[in-house]
This record gives sequence, C-alpha cells and structure tokens, in this order.
Amino acid sequence: MGFLSVLTMAQRLVSERIAPGATVVDATAGGGVDTLFLARTVGPGGRVYAFDVQEEALARTRKRLLDAAASPVGAMAAVALGEVVLLHAGHEKMAERVPPEAHGRVGAVMFNLGYLPGGPDVAGGAGPVITKPDTTLAALDAALRLLAPGGIATIAVYPGHEGGQDEALAVGDWIAALPEEAVQALLYRFPKRTGSPFLYALEKK
Repeated sequence: MGFLSVLTMAQRLVSERIAPGATVVDATAGGGVDTLFLARTVGPGGRVYAFDVQEEALARTRKRLLDAAASPVGAMAAVALGEVVLLHAGHEKMAERVPPEAHGRVGAVMFNLGYLPGGPDVAGGAGPVITKPDTTLAALDAALRLLAPGGIATIAVYPGHEGGQDEALAVGDWIAALPEEAVQALLYRFPKRTGSPFLYALEKK
C-alpha cells in the first residue's frame, strides 16, 4: 500500500478542517476536481468560489458539477452540493471577488498550480497557460487575508514543467518568510521522485 498522492493528501487535510456550511475557495479550478470535492464537503448551505483565467477550465468544471449532481443512485450517487460561484478571473483577484463579508471567515483555499492538462496553447503556440510566481504570490497573500483562524490553504506545486521550478522556489521562499506566530506550515513530498509534485499546507493561527 503506497502513500497518498499529493492531491489526495490535500483533500484529506481540507476535509479534516472544514465543516458543512463553510465558505471555501478553489483558487485554480482547472478541470473541477477540487471544486467538486469542496462542493461536496461544504454541502447545502456552503459556498465555493472557484477561480480560473481560462474559459475552457470553467466549462470543464461546470460540466463536472452538473454530471455529479445528476448521477444515478449507486456507486456514483448524486449528492447535495454547496453553491458554486465560478469566476473567470485570476486567483490574484481573490480578495476583490470574494464578498467582503466572507473575508476572515473562509475555511479553506486550495491551489493546484501548473497548467490545465489538455488545455489550449496560448496564442502563437507558446505552450499552455501556466501559473506564474508574481500572480501566485499575490494570490497566496490574498488567501491568508481571507482565511479564518484555523483555516487551511493547500498549495500543490509542480516543479517538473517549464517555469514550474521557479514557481516552486518562490512559493517556498514566501512560506519561509511567514511569521511563525501567524501560520503553521507543512511540506508533503516524495524526495525519491525528482521533479514530482509536492504539497504545502498552511493553517492560519
């Protein structure tokens, strides 16, 4: 039996810390895996704000949510999902787009950095749209402001793609500079797998 994957560990850490009815954020909606997980976890009365700069990512997320809500009874039974607000915006806009009344009350923020698998290349064939250190660090600053005491931020980083190592280092430096009295930090990684994804988790004190 192997260890939990980075993404499964992120979901476990979040599920242990948020209650039904909570307000949460998916900072990088992508294909909607974390958005659906959050919607299931907060349930009716809860709310998920899901951000992505790509319309295709939001379309995939919307389809995943609709499919889950319409699943037949059985192994994939339909579940009561929390309200999901899909936002076509970069995660650095988080504090602007999440309503002021939720600031300081968010239970969890999930980041899955990198790029949308199978997504379109940017104009000119320059490759997929990837997250960048400057906007990612701005989003992390915003996430800390939004989190409630005891709230959690999970940050899955991907050093294996072009630009990913620079982003991973920037995130690590940002976390190292946080005051110990403000957050508790966790690093979950597989050191034998060079270039593999790893996870940071922050719990706000």
